[in-house]
Amino acid sequence: MAAQYRGTKTRGPDPAVTPPQAGAALVAGSAKPSRPARPSTTGRASRFLPYLLLLPTLVATAVLLGYPLVRNLLISFQTLEPFQLIQHTTEWNGFGNYADQLTSSDFWHTAGRSVAFTAANVVLIMVAGTLIGLLLKRLGKRMRLLLSIGLVFAWAMPQVAGTTVYQWLFDTRNGVVNWALDGVGWHAMHNYNWLGHQLSTFAVITLMVVWGSIPFVALNLFAGLTTVSAEIFEAARMDGASAWRTFWQVVFPMLKPFFLSTTFLEVIWVFKAFTQVYALNAGGPEGLTETLPVYAYVEGFGNQHFGTGAAISMLTIVILMALMSYYFRVILKQEDEL
Repeated sequence: MAAQYRGTKTRGPDPAVTPPQAGAALVAGSAKPSRPARPSTTGRASRFLPYLLLLPTLVATAVLLGYPLVRNLLISFQTLEPFQLIQHTTEWNGFGNYADQLTSSDFWHTAGRSVAFTAANVVLIMVAGTLIGLLLKRLGKRMRLLLSIGLVFAWAMPQVAGTTVYQWLFDTRNGVVNWALDGVGWHAMHNYNWLGHQLSTFAVITLMVVWGSIPFVALNLFAGLTTVSAEIFEAARMDGASAWRTFWQVVFPMLKPFFLSTTFLEVIWVFKAFTQVYALNAGGPEGLTETLPVYAYVEGFGNQHFGTGAAISMLTIVILMALMSYYFRVILKQEDEL
């Protein structure tokens, strides 16, 4: 009976006889098919979290910058003067304001002056800021702290207050600069009117702009230099590299993104400089130091040609974007490489 029972009992495949593939197939066949994993709610939330964090900034930018820009664009296509404001009427003139400015010699002279003013200031800012940033790297802790405090004070001073200080320094009768130059034997500078000539006025404006912008470049360069390993500078010294060669072949390639971004930030800030130019001498003498922002303000609010002023401001944005086209191309190239 036991033998008969054993003969009729169903047994599984013998592991010694069954191939491994067959065993795996049997196990796979006996298991239930697994369902594809669904993306969790946490994963979806983490995907949209960066956009949610950017949303308040985007909304604030759209409200504070987007609406005024669109409104200014609409005004640039209108004839908007005191008569239209009093009558509450809207007179559309198409591209009339733009055509008037693009065919005006005053606009092109001012645009060329603005570009030259921006180029000169940016070069001086980058060179002086780089030298001071390298100096901060070499100084001891105490002197570095004192110089950094002075740079922060220069950077934090309000532009109107800084302009007032420079007006006092370069005053014709009581200015410290004329007094010092006269004291060292340059008697021709006694009672010299710095704001009565185009080049001398631009010299004072340039000094103000450079003085207020150097701290940004110097402190950021020093911060960038702290990320460069000291062994790299030591290796350059052991190879006999000069200070200039070390900077040009070691520091500059490693900090090239910093120099590129800082240069174009300075281009934006200098090109749109308004306070220093207008508060010092209102674009004088005789409008010879007007830049495009000052020119737009004088035409819009001074002469009350608001449509013309709006058109000049929009053309200023276009010119600035043309100057920034190289930077945009570099950014897009870097994104493609990534």
